[in-house]
Amino acid sequence: MSAPPTLPPAAREPHAPAPVARERLAPTLSPRRLCHSFAAAFAGLGYLLRHEANARIHVALALAAATLGLWLGVTPVEWALLATLYGLVIGLEALNSAVERLADLTYPELDPRVRAIKDLGAAGVLAAALGAAGAGLAIFGPRLLRLFGM
Repeated sequence: MSAPPTLPPAAREPHAPAPVARERLAPTLSPRRLCHSFAAAFAGLGYLLRHEANARIHVALALAAATLGLWLGVTPVEWALLATLYGLVIGLEALNSAVERLADLTYPELDPRVRAIKDLGAAGVLAAALGAAGAGLAIFGPRLLRLFGM
């Protein structure tokens, strides 16, 4: 049994030596390269918000929670927790969207394996969102109950 013909000849050989990894020095992070990296990241965030409805929902909920936090006067530690959770959920949404798009590019036909990969990515976002909602209940719940005399 031989490898598919699309592989280079060296890769088709059953006893070909493994390629040797060359040591690469990390490039220096110049101010220009740093600005370019941030510009690319913000472009990706813009793309995410323009093209992914779930990301817009997460951002809207984060803004609602931030408004509630301002109104209820949460502590600095609670702000840090909320900001971390906002970033986690939106970051996971970005990674999930990237995995879904890559899966569609790699295998555009319907395939149960691709569906499972997409479902696993969505499960990661769901787990983070549920954790954030639980933290929101723990932070806001007692304040709201006191405010409404319950």
